[in-house]
Amino acid sequence: MKTVARASFIRESAPKLRAVLDLVRGLPVERAREVLRFTTRGAAAPVSKVLESAVANASHNHSLEAADLKVVEAYADLGPVLKRVRPKARGRAGGIRKPTAHVTIVVGDGRDEESA
Repeated sequence: MKTVARASFIRESAPKLRAVLDLVRGLPVERAREVLRFTTRGAAAPVSKVLESAVANASHNHSLEAADLKVVEAYADLGPVLKRVRPKARGRAGGIRKPTAHVTIVVGDGRDEESA
């Protein structure tokens, strides 16, 4: 059984989130929580929230135990870019790009739905 959790419009660039997601992909949930707790990157906080949401969805919707779950899929997609301007010399304007991303984490208990 697989359960999905998504967070949209996270104010972090997708490559920074992907670097953190690569650390937890394929790990059991308890180990993934430990890795995220001790990761010093700023992107670890929103990834941790999405992981906890996926575990809560699995336990509430499908009555799965958190100890049996593992991170099956974890990926970050590009979101819209907020474009701002900053004044520059000689009356010009410099562009500022504020990227966003969408994070998706899928947790499962290791059993395939086809065999069930």
